[in-house]
Amino acid sequence: MTREEIEACALALPAATKVVQWGGSDVYKVGGKVFAVCGLQGGLAFKVSEIGFVVLTEDGGPARQAPYFAKGQWVLVDLDDLDREDASGWLATAHSLIAAKLTRKVRAELGL
Repeated sequence: MTREEIEACALALPAATKVVQWGGSDVYKVGGKVFAVCGLQGGLAFKVSEIGFVVLTEDGGPARQAPYFAKGQWVLVDLDDLDREDASGWLATAHSLIAAKLTRKVRAELGL
């Protein structure tokens, strides 16, 4: 997938925003909290559940632990290895995991 395709998928999610930071990476946020980073080491890093982290990183899974994010169950998948359908699902899950941690007030303000 291309960075433009990732952007389209990420920004299609409710209240998602994009900023460019950390050396030119596309950083996707909901409520000011990061749920995905595109361009980090040539891949897409995103938040996953504990089970998702194990499934995606063990036994030759498509992902590896995201540098600097691994303790928080973040994974990194090379852009060349991304399937559009998988990436859309992973981004939606990452978005929902982060949105769920927002305060009730912020979620209400964002219409979530």
